[in-house]
Amino acid sequence: MVVQYKCPSCGADMRYDAETGKLKCGSCGKLMAVDDAKKAEGREKDSEEKISPFRPEEIEDEAEFGRIEREKGSAEFDGEDGHQYICNNCGAVVITTTDTTATKCSFCGAPVVLGDRLSGRKAPVWLIPFKITKNQAMDAFRKWCKGGKLTPKDFMTADRIKNITGMYVPFWLYDMDGTGEADCTATRVRTYSQGDYIYTETKYYHVYRRVHMTYSKVPVDASEKMNDEMMDKLEPFHESELTHFEMPYLAGYLAEQYNYDDNELLPRVRERIGRYANEYLASTITGYSTVTYHRKDIQLNPVNARYTLLPVWMVCYDYRDSEHIFAMNGQTGKIVGKPPLSKQKMAMWFAGISAGVFALMRLVTLFFV
Repeated sequence: MVVQYKCPSCGADMRYDAETGKLKCGSCGKLMAVDDAKKAEGREKDSEEKISPFRPEEIEDEAEFGRIEREKGSAEFDGEDGHQYICNNCGAVVITTTDTTATKCSFCGAPVVLGDRLSGRKAPVWLIPFKITKNQAMDAFRKWCKGGKLTPKDFMTADRIKNITGMYVPFWLYDMDGTGEADCTATRVRTYSQGDYIYTETKYYHVYRRVHMTYSKVPVDASEKMNDEMMDKLEPFHESELTHFEMPYLAGYLAEQYNYDDNELLPRVRERIGRYANEYLASTITGYSTVTYHRKDIQLNPVNARYTLLPVWMVCYDYRDSEHIFAMNGQTGKIVGKPPLSKQKMAMWFAGISAGVFALMRLVTLFFV
């Protein structure tokens, strides 16, 4: 099922416009609210939130976390079928991968949303719409390039952008409850002088902590194509702008389904939240000279996971016969990636640091001689 949005005034293609938060006609500029586009499509809003809840009384095996029945009778996409679709605009064949849910016709350029791949278990719960337009993303990237103090001079011009693509990346947002318990021995050490003697006083304390922790909407990307480290660095996404998923938001952007379900990513989110919990537990034991743990235990219990699409601009930069990939948070404009380094600038930077250290050492030597 191919879904394309047409302008009610002139019949041209409409795309979601990050600047106005509405669908915008590429020909006459007419704007249409997302809700109006959905009504024009003739679809009723699905009010049921598709959440993967963890219910111990119903699920005995943790391996079944998140595997619940959703929307009986709704179609689910079979990964072995449906690689070809027909563009409603020009009749050309739209060829997609099994993961694609939104793309564009390679012949006429019309935005295409594949509705049958967005139903049943593949239907997202939430989405954060793009807030950064393509032009804004280009300008921000050029400014970011010029800010690199150790990048090559010709890289700073940012005139070798091979392509920039706005895409909705699949994430799972996890809610977890947890408890942390620590039993340790801590010391406070005080040194003081009395007469001709220097005394060191050490006091020992038995310290016990038990804390309850709640973590809400912790994101983990669910695409095998995306670099996990890069996606993690794009955070934070502002959860206050989460909205219920509607297909019109995808018009004009690329979007993909998740490759890993909430159960498969559970070990990764446990490890990540475990680090947060460990740091928080340690932060409650302060004011001591030393802390020796005898026992530390952190228990994390999943509450639910929500399938969510988050906006990302992917920038492919062609520099000296090699490609450099950068990502931009499509909501906040934060850019991550590793630009090339100039050997000449690094040598000059190192020489400058060395000269400064040498001058300081010479000054100290002259002062004490």
